[in-house]
Amino acid sequence: MDKPFKVPKSFIDLLDQIFEVERKIENINESNSIHRNINKIKNIFENIFESPTETGIGLIYHNPIGESYSATRLDLEASIAGNSVDNLVVTEVIKPIIRYKEGGSTLVARKGVVVVESKNK
Repeated sequence: MDKPFKVPKSFIDLLDQIFEVERKIENINESNSIHRNINKIKNIFENIFESPTETGIGLIYHNPIGESYSATRLDLEASIAGNSVDNLVVTEVIKPIIRYKEGGSTLVARKGVVVVESKNK
């Protein structure tokens, strides 16, 4: 990656909408066909920019629900729910982490926005 790439805001907005649809269909019975379409759209984004290499250049998003959180984590902006700041875990994802990928490398294009709580409630 020679120069920093600015991801168009419309792409980030579109990935946010795909994430929201994916979250909503978790509550629908027999959602396999919808998941298949969402996965196809995600694959298109993963290779959306033309590349002279076979590895592709694109955008991916990551849902960090259930992952551990600490202040040293640079890919999330977190609000802490509750009183304790020990043993924090992501309990709600407002916006997923969006990454720009080229080959085997990724850069954070937009930090995820999450709510974290202590596992030790």
